[in-house]
Amino acid sequence: MLTAARLFIIVLTVASSASLTQTGIADDEWPQFRGPEGQGRTEITGLPLTWSETENVVWKTPLPGEGHSSPVISGNQIWVTSAIAEKLSDEEMQKRLATIKNPQSLQLAGAMQLQAICVNRDSGKILHAVTLFTISAPEPKHALNSYASPTPVITGNRVICHFGTYGTACVNRETGEVLWRNDALKLEHQNGPGSSPVVWEDLAIVHLDGTNTQSIVALKLQNGEVAWQTMRSGQMDPTPELQKAYCTPLLVRTADRPLLISPAANWVYGYDPRDGREIWKASYGQLGFSTVPRPVISGDKVYVATSYMQSRLLAVRFDGAGDVTSSHIAWTSDKQIPQKPSMIAREGRLYFVSDKGIARCLDAATGEEKWFDRLPGDYSASPLSAEDRLYFFNQDGICTVLKTGDAFEKLAENKLDAGYMASPAVAGKALFLRTATALYRLEQK
Repeated sequence: MLTAARLFIIVLTVASSASLTQTGIADDEWPQFRGPEGQGRTEITGLPLTWSETENVVWKTPLPGEGHSSPVISGNQIWVTSAIAEKLSDEEMQKRLATIKNPQSLQLAGAMQLQAICVNRDSGKILHAVTLFTISAPEPKHALNSYASPTPVITGNRVICHFGTYGTACVNRETGEVLWRNDALKLEHQNGPGSSPVVWEDLAIVHLDGTNTQSIVALKLQNGEVAWQTMRSGQMDPTPELQKAYCTPLLVRTADRPLLISPAANWVYGYDPRDGREIWKASYGQLGFSTVPRPVISGDKVYVATSYMQSRLLAVRFDGAGDVTSSHIAWTSDKQIPQKPSMIAREGRLYFVSDKGIARCLDAATGEEKWFDRLPGDYSASPLSAEDRLYFFNQDGICTVLKTGDAFEKLAENKLDAGYMASPAVAGKALFLRTATALYRLEQK
């Protein structure tokens, strides 16, 4: 018989397999960041191994504005978000930058519209471009970020779009009607928004980890009102800039309860998604902030990359209660851990690539290294696992495909015209890839 100490794990999508049936999400669809399980994995076979601007392209659709949100897919619809911004004059840019502390690597935009864009899955035609928020004076953002980086989530007939401090909105995905907006939850991102929403039953859950406030919030799907809000309880660095984070939480089910695993600055937390009650927390053991990679699961452990300054990988058993730092961290690694891309956990192994292109494979149970090698370029997008393949997408538009297993084996290298900041999506036997300029449907012909 299973106990809380020996978990029966079900990685949830926007809630559970039962709710997928209720909301009409099919097995081959991609309703949230990193797919149905939130893990960057698919069981679909027959995806293309090779492509280019002329090979295996079903369609290519230029997208307006800028956005790093990943495609989400249900039925015949693909949704992304984008920021359509006015360009500031050089004079106005310098004037505004002069008022900012440490403006290096920051960018500013003029007035902007934050949009939800719906693309037809078969034809690539844009069906809806819905303006959700109009912002007169956006905060600065990092040069590697966008104002539309959080990935939407599809639940039933609704698309939840989140833009951090600029607000969260719900769209009827059949009509394009905006059902509600909530722009009352403010925070200072410093580098722009990053965390994507998740859905648990009738709640949309978002991270609000800024330099001035740190919490996790659940909004009612019906009307966008706050259902619960829980402040982060762990001790953090006193410097406000070191208290922020950009991570997306992960929902899992343990033997006795649903659990929301939520990395923030310096700590990873486990909450009850029903009411926001903190179940446990674990310290990173060193400074960890601007946390980006979404956690992944293998067996009874969750794997968390802490991001900055030096990223640390923690393997944490998630069946505890209270402060589990000394009791539930199975192992850690400080070698070439990603700061932005998420990881892949599959068949007892962890696969990942560092921001600078060092790919590694570890034994998930022990942290023992199986192999490492260098891939070309720099990385922000999260990888994909399909069949016996690993797809890694870099900022120059190159995707390197490796074979899973205990030895490094390169299968293919593919190039598109613009770079990847968004992570991939899968539906049917097609890859849906968003580059800096366009959305592609790639399929073996």
